[in-house]
Amino acid sequence: MKKIILKIVILSVLNIITLNAQNTNFEGYLFAYFEGKGLGDMQEQLRLAVSDDAVNWKALNKNQPILKSSEISSTGGVRDPHILRTEDGKHFYMVATDMNTVKSGWDTNPGIVMLKSNNLLDWESSIINLEKQYPKKFKNVKWVWAPQTIYDPKVKKYLVYFTVRFHDDLNLDFYSAYANKDFSGFEKAPTLMYRAKDGAIDSDIIFKDGTYHLFYKGNTKDKDGKEIKNGIKQATSNSLQGPWIESFDYIDVYANTSTNVEGSSVFKLNDSDDYILMYDLYSNGRYEFQCTKDLYNFTSETESFTKNFFPRHGSVISITKYEAKRLNKKWDGVPASLLTNANGEYLFKPEGNPIIKHKYTADPAAFVVDETLWLYTGHDFAGGQTGYKMKDWCVFSTTDLQNWTEHPIPLKITDFSWATSGAAYAGHVIEKNGKYFWYISSNSTGIGVAVSEKPEGPFKDALGKPLLTNKDCFASSHAWACIDPAVFTDDDGQSWIFWGNGQCYYAKLKENMIEIDGDIKQINFDGFEFTEAPWVHKHNNKYYLSYATGFPEKIAYAMADTIDGPYVYKGILNEIAGNSNTNHQAILDFKGKTYFIYHNGAIQTDGGSYSRSVCIDKLEYNTDGTIKPIIMTSSGIKE
Repeated sequence: MKKIILKIVILSVLNIITLNAQNTNFEGYLFAYFEGKGLGDMQEQLRLAVSDDAVNWKALNKNQPILKSSEISSTGGVRDPHILRTEDGKHFYMVATDMNTVKSGWDTNPGIVMLKSNNLLDWESSIINLEKQYPKKFKNVKWVWAPQTIYDPKVKKYLVYFTVRFHDDLNLDFYSAYANKDFSGFEKAPTLMYRAKDGAIDSDIIFKDGTYHLFYKGNTKDKDGKEIKNGIKQATSNSLQGPWIESFDYIDVYANTSTNVEGSSVFKLNDSDDYILMYDLYSNGRYEFQCTKDLYNFTSETESFTKNFFPRHGSVISITKYEAKRLNKKWDGVPASLLTNANGEYLFKPEGNPIIKHKYTADPAAFVVDETLWLYTGHDFAGGQTGYKMKDWCVFSTTDLQNWTEHPIPLKITDFSWATSGAAYAGHVIEKNGKYFWYISSNSTGIGVAVSEKPEGPFKDALGKPLLTNKDCFASSHAWACIDPAVFTDDDGQSWIFWGNGQCYYAKLKENMIEIDGDIKQINFDGFEFTEAPWVHKHNNKYYLSYATGFPEKIAYAMADTIDGPYVYKGILNEIAGNSNTNHQAILDFKGKTYFIYHNGAIQTDGGSYSRSVCIDKLEYNTDGTIKPIIMTSSGIKE
């Protein structure tokens, strides 16, 4: 009876701890890791990265170490960092392997590094040398690898566990010890915690529903002791002190292949019942993961992280927006979604071109209202893409071109039930009669229009169907002919819409801005080699049609005395935008000057034709009204 009561009390305590963790407003993730590429003496250093979704990661501090290994370790190197938030939520512990393989090889390492912090920014460290501090037991130790920490509610202490191998013993076993009160060492010498049948390294323990789950890289050996298989395995226990029940099944999808994995780590997603089991494909330079809800049954296929760094064995904790902002202030690199204010707005200052570096943006459109420039862009979802993966659009505003606000996502392709292509292609926003109309293209399913009472949105589908489809593109036969809308309102109040790919079409809009008024017409003139991205603006009573031409695309333009033309070709405005096959422009006046807004693929290292970035440079006219060639700059607009 006493044992039953004790178990109920322990489970109650664990449930309270779990509830407290769930009530914390976690909105992001922090990844502690060391590098697998680059200069040798820089690899085994502690680094941090942040994500808002646990899949797309950005390195902090430009992927430079946040601490010098020479100052926190005895060897000058650290590996396998494990980070933990304490039970009160106010402190953080980190442990890492004290090892420098670049300098000293793999023969032996003496112990681990223990670190603690109150703010994730400033860390105190201690070196634990098992051979020196516990010579009676560990004088012959060969390896002390991949330490981790977990809170033990039974004794209200933090247990540190790690792999140990001795010079005269081939076994790879897990040892553990309770940390002292200030997390600077152990209370006493570590003891054997768990011995897998065929050895194990890189363990990670997580608690769920009364059970501790120990994940690790395990092995299978034949009768002669030769390893014939390895991968991620699991053992379970009702207590951190064991006994542990070993499962001989492999969890990772690579266990029966030639691809090797190690460095498994498990964490729970914020506001979700899902867990991620991630591991390091160390010989392939990849980091992948599988998902689970119960820690027993995992997805049968892997997914990959996107990242601008090359992590090796590391670990993840959840963080709040406040913590993310604090990390960004010191080291920079946090995703913008974690830096937003209470209204969901992100404030930033461009550092040259591209003006937006925290996400990939394309196909700019802009207008000015009440001394504010509003910029609308497409959204290339990640770097290093191989196709146009665009699900929503973005909106930004500025009053001086130096201080910008990104507003919450105002419109998604899923807001248009008819847009079955699922592609959020280029759009254009215009103000009319106190309302804001957003004309979007969806690749093969047509051009739609959304409306809002505010320039920042949110916007709603105004028609419930396309405004224009491929049937309206009478001179075209390919599926993506009906894209890239651009709207222009003339001095008499008449609004016009231009669009197309391969052929350029235009038509009047009715006063309600959601219906075509009259016939659809086509633009043709000598020298007109139209690809896409039309834009119309007016200067000194002249009409200017600019557009993308050729492929890779340049921006050309023509001039006319009336909106209907005839247009006269005037030449190339800007050459191929760096590292991008496409080009797409917006031209407008703002506070007495004219600006040319476009995109390129300049963000390193993952920018490109499908991961583009918006830029701004000056546009100037010659005395005869023609436009001077655009000079694309990395410095951007300074005044």
